[in-house]
Amino acid sequence: MDLFSRSWAALREAVAGLPDEDFARPSGCAGWLVRDLACHLIIDAQDVLITLATPAAAEPTRDAVTYWDVVEPPDGSDPLDALTVRLAAAYGEPRLLKFHLDDVGSAAGRAAGLADPAGRVGTRGEVLTAGDYLSAYVLEWTLHHLDLIAHLPDGPGPPAEGLARSRAMLEEIAGARFPASFSDADALLIGTGRRSPAEAQAAELGGLAAALPLVLG
Repeated sequence: MDLFSRSWAALREAVAGLPDEDFARPSGCAGWLVRDLACHLIIDAQDVLITLATPAAAEPTRDAVTYWDVVEPPDGSDPLDALTVRLAAAYGEPRLLKFHLDDVGSAAGRAAGLADPAGRVGTRGEVLTAGDYLSAYVLEWTLHHLDLIAHLPDGPGPPAEGLARSRAMLEEIAGARFPASFSDADALLIGTGRRSPAEAQAAELGGLAAALPLVLG
């Protein structure tokens, strides 16, 4: 729960500190500008609020790791992706995106802090404890923080503990460990296909390379 809050706060602060011109730069999400990513984060925050306000009585069917499915890489046909780009453009000015993300994002953060970790919530037809649901989002926030600064070398990175936890979750999803020589950020970027491994890194991956990228949905 605490790591969710720290990862989410760091990501929102990083967006809030961007100069306007950076919103027109590419992000680490293929085909998305930084402004599109910021709009996606608003939608994510809304999803957190909706899920935390959707109690469930059934036994949990997923946990923080199994919440994520490995899916096919996007091909540009997802209407939600196209909607995100149109919505981002409709904001017009970066300050409006910043305002909305701060408004909805802060509410999501407060709701997470008030949630009972053992309480059950429903989302995507599955049931999780609130603690597991919020833990799953540490991976979401960390990956998108890396996406945010992909072409902004001076941008502040995600918290080290969020990187470490996200790497551990991705390794559980993969059923294998990334080479010890990989930094946590390298493991996440290469593991999810956001960056191609260097020749030496590809050799170190060995058989794991055939299972990559792990595109999560």
